[in-house]
Amino acid sequence: MPRDNKTPLIQKIAKKACITFQGFKSSANGDENLVADKHSELISLVTEVRAADLKIAPRKTKPISAAAGLQSPPVTYMHICETEVFSMGVFLLRAGASIPLHDHPGMNGMLKVLYGKVSVRCYDKLEDNLTVSTVPPRFEPPLAPFQTASLRRSVLRSVAEYSESSGPCLLTPVRDNLHQIDAVGGPAAFLDILAPPYNPDDGRDCHYYKVLQTVAEKETDGKSNEEQQGEEKEKEEETWLLEIPQPEDFWCGGEPYPGPVVSV
Repeated sequence: MPRDNKTPLIQKIAKKACITFQGFKSSANGDENLVADKHSELISLVTEVRAADLKIAPRKTKPISAAAGLQSPPVTYMHICETEVFSMGVFLLRAGASIPLHDHPGMNGMLKVLYGKVSVRCYDKLEDNLTVSTVPPRFEPPLAPFQTASLRRSVLRSVAEYSESSGPCLLTPVRDNLHQIDAVGGPAAFLDILAPPYNPDDGRDCHYYKVLQTVAEKETDGKSNEEQQGEEKEKEEETWLLEIPQPEDFWCGGEPYPGPVVSV
């Protein structure tokens, strides 16, 4: 039979990502210099990718338990490639696993589910540092004085579920930059593209966050659903986040990527 010289889809995605994000710079006011048509072409390619294209088969794993958690990581990463422009790999989540709320400072991203289903909860920071005029509310439980410097005012932008048939979840340096990813109803896997890659030496390190509950929010627990819904319609869903160390119950293992070799 004749040899199939067709370029693998994942190779096409890598080349288009390199072209799309080459020379990307994000400014403090949120302006971005991505070329719109190139970005759309990359989104179209990523939308097409499936687990079979990467020689990855859906896995059946038992939900995470205290015993199982000690034996295997809740999340595994398959590295595909990385350049100064972007990084690409696959995250595999066990049933019940969660990638905690984290950020991607100064980075663009695409998340495309390969199998299973994930819920993605996205936040935007409203400001990096507290000012004299910014008076944080009282929290439940109360914060220690030294934790005030780690507070971040934010807004919940979206909560959505993604499956194999969904388009990619997109993030920019200023929009949906913080998110939490939860496996829904079983194990899941997704292709992950970040541009530029994490680089602590260049100010792009991963930070983890915890959503705080204010005393006022706790007091609304006794109100009816109708009362709470009416109040939510009158204001945007702002919230407070506390920067925390990487949660002890989360860690990421690694395993070889089995798909087509990618050269960039």
